[in-house]
Amino acid sequence: MAEVKDYKQLNGLALAYMGDAVYEKFIREYLLAAGKTKPNQLHKTATKFVSAKGQAVALKAMIAEGFLTDEEDRIAKRGRNAKSYTIPKNTDPGTYSMSTSFEAVLGYLYLAGDMERLQEWMEKALEIVEKGVEITNGTRK
Repeated sequence: MAEVKDYKQLNGLALAYMGDAVYEKFIREYLLAAGKTKPNQLHKTATKFVSAKGQAVALKAMIAEGFLTDEEDRIAKRGRNAKSYTIPKNTDPGTYSMSTSFEAVLGYLYLAGDMERLQEWMEKALEIVEKGVEITNGTRK
């Protein structure tokens, strides 16, 4: 991995850019390890986790549980307050802002080299989103 100097100075969108890739890779590996191999099944299931809605739900629950450190809270706010001029048409600005916030923290942890805490974040998010899937669908998939 190439070292990103001054990662602490990156804006929220740059951190989210990195966090998006890190989380996507984590989810893909998780789904393959769970035995999901059909492309359509992989895509549909992955979308529940990596969608703006899934990430926003995870972050809100993590905040409510007091999961974030003070530093992570500051990074999350930096990500939430970042001004993006393109918002996906299927997402409201508040949800998109929260998902950017979530991704910014993941990007920050990754660039900081704090893989242990990054793993905790991704596992916690996975747990939260899976519970949401159970409630929504009535069964765990």
